[in-house]
Amino acid sequence: MTGVQITGCSTSSPGEAARQGTQRPVSSASAGRRILLAYFSRAGENYFNGGRTDLKVGNTEVLAGMISERIECDVHRIEAVDPYSDDYDDTVARNVREQEADARPAIANLPSSIGRYDTVLLASPIWNVRAPMIMSTFTEKFDFRGKAVFPITTYAMSGLGTTERDYAASCPGATIGEGLAVRGEEVRDAGAAVRSWLRRIGLSTRA
Repeated sequence: MTGVQITGCSTSSPGEAARQGTQRPVSSASAGRRILLAYFSRAGENYFNGGRTDLKVGNTEVLAGMISERIECDVHRIEAVDPYSDDYDDTVARNVREQEADARPAIANLPSSIGRYDTVLLASPIWNVRAPMIMSTFTEKFDFRGKAVFPITTYAMSGLGTTERDYAASCPGATIGEGLAVRGEEVRDAGAAVRSWLRRIGLSTRA
C-alpha cells in the first residue's frame, strides 16, 4: 500500500459549508484579496489507519469547508465527467493508469474564467505521491500569471506530495505559496492548523 494510498472521507459538517459555498457568490475576500478555493474530493471506501472505512464526506471536502468558514472566498468543487468509483481498489487502479498515461481526466463543471481572482487555493487528496491528474486538467485550462497559488492536500503518507512542483509547472507565472497538508485521519481536528496556516499566508487575522 505504500505510495498508492488514496485518502478521502470523513463525516463532518464543514463539508456542507464547502458545498454551500459553490452556490453563494462572495463579493469581497479576506485581506482585500479575491480568492477562489477550487477543490477535488472523493467519498466512498477509503484507506484509514492501515485499513479501510466507508465514509460519506471526502477529507478534502471537509478541509475545504473549514477554510471557507474562516475566510471570504468563492468555492468551486471540481467534478469528473467520469466519476471515480466508490471502491477503493478500483480508484487506486484508475489513478495508476492515469498517472502512467499522463492523462487529463475531463472535468464536468469548469468555471468559465478565473480572471477575477488574484489568489487561488487548490485543494485535493494526494494519490500515489501527487494530486489526482484531474487537478492538472484544471490548472492547464486557465491563465495563472500574476496569481498567488496555495496547494492544500489531505494525505496518508506523502504530505504535499509533488503539488508545489507540479503547480509551478502547470501554472506558469504564478507565485506558489506555502501549502497546507493534513493527514486524512486527522482532518476533523485540523481547525487549529487551518487557522495558523491562514494567518501565516496572510489570508486571515482571526485568532
